[in-house]
Formats: sequence, C-alpha cells, structure tokens
Amino acid sequence: MKHGITEPLLVWYDFAGRDLPWRHTTDVYAILVSEIMLQQTQVSRVLLHYPRWLERFPTWKALASADAADVIRAWAGLGYNRRALALRDIARQIIEEGLPGNEEAWLKLKGIGPYTAAVMTVFALGKRAVPIDTNIRRAGTRLLLGVPHPDASGDADLRPALSKLLAKTRRFADVIQALFDLASRICLKKPLCGMCPLIRECFVSKGFLRGEYPMPVRPSQGNRERRHRDKPHPDRIFRGRILRLVREAPAGRLVADLGPGIDPAFDPVHDQPWLDAMIDRMVADGLVSRSGNRLKLPS
Repeated sequence: MKHGITEPLLVWYDFAGRDLPWRHTTDVYAILVSEIMLQQTQVSRVLLHYPRWLERFPTWKALASADAADVIRAWAGLGYNRRALALRDIARQIIEEGLPGNEEAWLKLKGIGPYTAAVMTVFALGKRAVPIDTNIRRAGTRLLLGVPHPDASGDADLRPALSKLLAKTRRFADVIQALFDLASRICLKKPLCGMCPLIRECFVSKGFLRGEYPMPVRPSQGNRERRHRDKPHPDRIFRGRILRLVREAPAGRLVADLGPGIDPAFDPVHDQPWLDAMIDRMVADGLVSRSGNRLKLPS
C-alpha cells in the first residue's frame, strides 16, 4: 500500500456516500432484507420494494408465518424469486434458533453464504469481518493489491489485505460501505479514475489513465445462463414470465396457455419439452405447484 487509504476514503464517503434507508437502521431483520434484495438486483429497484416489503412483513415472525404465495406476490418485480422463499426460511430458522451472534453462526443458517454471513456480521452485529462481493473485489484489489481487472481467484490475497485495513479503524463498517459506493460510482469495470478521491493512493490509476489496461474478454453472465435453442433470453426470463402469469391468476393457470403467454414465437413441437422442464424446476424450487394441467402459487 503506497499511502493510507482509510482517511481519504472516509472523507469522500462522508460527503458523497449514498443515502440508503438500510444504512439508517440497526434492525437486524431489516438489514438482512436489504442484503437479500440487493443480491443481483439494482439498488434503484430495491429502493422501491424495500419499504413495501417491510410494511407487509415488518418482523421475523410476520415473515416466518407467511405462506409461500404471499411471499412470492410481495417479491414481484425483484426477480430471482427463490430468494424470497429463502428469506422466509431464514426467518423461520431464526424464530426457532434465535439470532446468530457471530459470523460462524450466520453461516450455519441454510440460505446464508459466506458473503452474507460476513456482511451481516459487520452491519448487523457491529463486528469486524471481510465481506467480498464483485464491488469490494474490484475496488479493494485495485487499491490494495494493484490488480487492474481482478477476479475471484485473487480473493485469498485480498482477504488478509482488507482485514488489515479494517483493523486500523473503528469505522470499519463505513469503510466497507465506502468501497461499495466507490465501486458502484467510480471504480467501475472501466474506471473513472479522474474522478476518484483515491487517485493518488491507487496502484493502477495511472495505468488506466494512460490506457495500459484494456478490458479483458470474458464470457458474459448471459452467455453462461441456461438458454433454449435460439431464444432471445435465458431461461430465467421465461421462468419469471411463467411466475407472473401464475401470480396474476388466483384460480391457477392452464399449462396449455403458458407457451404463447411467455413467448410469442412459441413452437409446441420444439418448445413444449423446454417449457415442461422449466415448470418441473419451478415446482422443485417451490415457486409453483402443479395439479394436473394447472399451475398455482404454492400454499
């Protein structure tokens, strides 16, 4: 590390950090809701749904006692709908077992992975931990290790560097939040180094400004997702459409009506097995229930 980054990072964060509602609460439940919603979802969309969810399910108990259909309806618009049921199941575990008191206890809950366990330890428990997601990886690795285009293979080196950084300040939670904001606004995949408050401290800023670090060619997320034939979208988009049609039909939806409803170019000969396979996966995930030729939200 060429110079300390904590002080200039926090000065910038105090002035320019995002004003987000989950940063103004100590309610462990509300913090977890925000973290689950923010997984693979833009902040702008979460800002719309977060207060509605907390109004509908204000406590662990309210969510734990909800049936799957109500939970899925309340999650509408956020995507990756399995997260809603996972959140409900986490609430049930906490009602039964109590709130986790440390990172290891969070990690023991089904549905909580290493990143969420660490971030809940920091923001909900006020204890030091090292959450690493795409944003923290990108900004942290550039600032601390000088790698212009990091990937998960470098986390073993990033983790101790971040741990050392966080150990030097009482405002360790704000440092994490500041790195989130820096990565989302300035330290992008193609960074805006000229706007960065840490341009002097960063190992790679000069190289980016001189054009020395071309963007690496990597397969996009869309290319790695399950996709049928020549469909214009991955399966998760069509699964979302299936769920929307079922959600909008209180009496259930006939399977025979789903194909054209999710895809105007639906071909019964080539696409029906694909549709059936998606439905089978959605039933297995607990997102819909099937009775004969009709789909409903699960009870």
